[in-house]
Amino acid sequence: MSNYTKEINRRRTFAIISHPDAGKTTLTEKFLLYGGAINLAGSVKGKATARHAVSDWMEIEKERGISVTSSVLQFEYDGFCINILDTPGHQDFSEDTYRTLMAADSAVMVIDGSKGVEAQTRKLFKVCVMRKIPIFTFINKMDRDANDTFDLLDEIEKELGIATCPLNWPIGSGKGFKGVYDRERKCVILYSDTEKGTKEGEATEISLDETERLLSFIGQDAYDKLMEEVELLDGASAEFDLAEVQKGELTPVCFGSALTNFGVEIFLQHFLKMTTTPLPRRADIGLVQPTEKEFSAFVFKIQANMNKAHRDRIAFMRICSGRFDAGMEVKHIQGGRVMRLSQPQQIMADERKILSEAYAGDIIGVFDPGIFSIGDTICMPNEQFAYEGIPTFAPEHFARVRQVDTMKRKQFVKGITQIAQEGAIQIFQEFNTGMEEIIVGVVGVLQFDVLKYRLENEYNVEIRLENLPYEHIRWIENKEIDLDKLVGTSDMKKIKDLKGNPLLLFINAWSVGMTLDRNEGLVLSEFGKE
Repeated sequence: MSNYTKEINRRRTFAIISHPDAGKTTLTEKFLLYGGAINLAGSVKGKATARHAVSDWMEIEKERGISVTSSVLQFEYDGFCINILDTPGHQDFSEDTYRTLMAADSAVMVIDGSKGVEAQTRKLFKVCVMRKIPIFTFINKMDRDANDTFDLLDEIEKELGIATCPLNWPIGSGKGFKGVYDRERKCVILYSDTEKGTKEGEATEISLDETERLLSFIGQDAYDKLMEEVELLDGASAEFDLAEVQKGELTPVCFGSALTNFGVEIFLQHFLKMTTTPLPRRADIGLVQPTEKEFSAFVFKIQANMNKAHRDRIAFMRICSGRFDAGMEVKHIQGGRVMRLSQPQQIMADERKILSEAYAGDIIGVFDPGIFSIGDTICMPNEQFAYEGIPTFAPEHFARVRQVDTMKRKQFVKGITQIAQEGAIQIFQEFNTGMEEIIVGVVGVLQFDVLKYRLENEYNVEIRLENLPYEHIRWIENKEIDLDKLVGTSDMKKIKDLKGNPLLLFINAWSVGMTLDRNEGLVLSEFGKE
């Protein structure tokens, strides 16, 4: 086995997804704590003086206590090299999450034990199910009063259409939380709240056979309930089947409390036993295996102005095969040019580490002079293939954007174009005009706030947004259609994207069908192509 095959095989790359407030960022921090990447976990929503969570770096995120962008964190644990992609939990940023999932090999789903599967998160989980990637579930906040455990599992199965297999089982919750029962080892791991923010704290384990000792710790009532639930569980829950897990059809479930650091390491150990080495990726030449080809990667995210001191753009790439060496020549397929990737780095929130090498499964950030787009393929100069593209979500909210100070036209156009290239917003123009009339489309309305905030803070441009009533957008597939002769409906608007492609906006869904009926041969699509 070559050295680089060994390196690739110890990689594990996963995304963490959850509803806002389910404790995803806290869980991420505790993972880093076990890997020795940080020494003290910061409270995400503490007072102004508290350390901010390491994975939330944008000012607006610190102010609101939510993750707006995905950050990438790497750490070592038990011989594995782990890449975590932290994703925004808010549904208004589900498009960013979708792109991040394209770069992950599995997903960790964090659920709040007192809330279960929440409405906003269904969309995100469905994206995982669509991609058929393995999903591992951590039911968090057991140190608070939680819903009935069977109900929680039932809800996951019904809502997300995926079978569950609990690896451990909680004994009580809130003030009555005693610990978890490990189903495989048939022992109880007692809950202790001594582990806040540090790795220390002994976990006491008691075998189920040691009845007297167990009773002295958890009491008769909790013991009786546990025995009853274990019996029910063994009869009712799905058998553990690793092949089903890896097909994304069965999710292993663990319980714990990320805040008090209970059950996190148990979950991490189970997770590492079940996840796979980096997965092959689909390209126009078929499946590309991580170890069979030299270096190749695709761009799944572009982030501008990560460093206020250097107005820069970083293109994040998932390495799909081989080994990357700093200074090597690579080919940018879509740009048709051979180049060296500038300032390759691994980014730990807003701290950076310049890289000399990286392997399939790793995520690297490279300086982007404005040439990369989401979905682009990078490979060796002697190769010629492209990875499958990442579909764009159709925006659901639209607004006309106007700058307050017309003298700042140049900054305004530059700012809005750069933010659009990151994929957070889509920008369009009125059909027969230039850049003076700009319409912004977003998947979630919170994106409008982020746009306003970033233009003011990063580009010093103040804007006014005028909401438009349109809710449905369609791309015109057959470009030969004469738009001037198109017979539309009274609620239809013709626009074009930055590449000049014609699009139609509608207020009512039924107008789409009417327009198709009135224009023979017209083909409309709900997705744009990257």
